[in-house]
Amino acid sequence: MGFWHFLFVRAALLYLVYTALLGSLFYLFPSLVGPFRPSHVHAGLVGFFLQMVMGVAYWMMPRPGGLRQEALEALTFSLLNAGLLLRLALEPLYLMGHEGLRPWLALGGALQLLATLVFAHAMGKRVVTADMLRKMREERERRKA
Repeated sequence: MGFWHFLFVRAALLYLVYTALLGSLFYLFPSLVGPFRPSHVHAGLVGFFLQMVMGVAYWMMPRPGGLRQEALEALTFSLLNAGLLLRLALEPLYLMGHEGLRPWLALGGALQLLATLVFAHAMGKRVVTADMLRKMREERERRKA
């Protein structure tokens, strides 16, 4: 497992714990549900689930031709977590009436969108047919000769 795969999985597990703790706090302090419910859901779906999927996909999806994508992995991780942390920190405040935070929440959403686009681009390079793999091998052999 590479460095970025490790970070994706570890961060996903941290978001899982955060989600469980926040969900438990809802029973102790029901007044938190209103402003924190969207953050709770977002931490679980994006922070845990999506991040786990991305980390495992980067780790385990085939790398045709020995493809290395460390820069794309780092960019995906950084964009996703920057956007998610902005949302988790600011959305409860926004829901409590701080309207001036709207542009920052939009930035958080844009960062998460960029992360998914980078991930889709990276995975698109890994999804190949048997015929494409054969052509890659032939091209490599031609270069060696």
